[in-house]
Amino acid sequence: VSLYQSVILLLFNDADEIGYRYIRDHTGIEEADLKRTLQSLALGPVRPIKKRPKGKDVTEDDLFAYASDFSHKQLRIKVNQIQMKETPEEQKHCNEKIFADRQYQIDAAIVRIMKARKSLTHSGLLQELFAILKFPVQAVDLKKRMESLIEREYMVRDEENTSL
Repeated sequence: VSLYQSVILLLFNDADEIGYRYIRDHTGIEEADLKRTLQSLALGPVRPIKKRPKGKDVTEDDLFAYASDFSHKQLRIKVNQIQMKETPEEQKHCNEKIFADRQYQIDAAIVRIMKARKSLTHSGLLQELFAILKFPVQAVDLKKRMESLIEREYMVRDEENTSL
């Protein structure tokens, strides 16, 4: 059990049934974490406490009771914490970080290919990059990285042949 789960379970040493507000006031756990923890204890596969009224969501009017009839075939049990869903804002932030990290991999792949080939057409470079890179990438992103390398003078365009 996690720290939050054990703190909540310890409250049942004093009473057999307690309300959501009482748990919130006596533990000081944040609202989102408290609801998630109570869901894992009362609604998960292992249920050491019971929730009234029955339902998937935890509200302020809910009552929780110690399950005196609770038993498990194993001596030690694991009560898993319910995972929180990522908000769109967190997802966007995470995707931006991933893209920033991948920029270095893209740059390294471009430089590696160009060192080996010395000169290569734009489409040939794109084909090799798509074959080498192990993550999904857009041609537009690759073009931006190539432009960045040209600006930083890691690569040069052929003045006579624009396709190189």
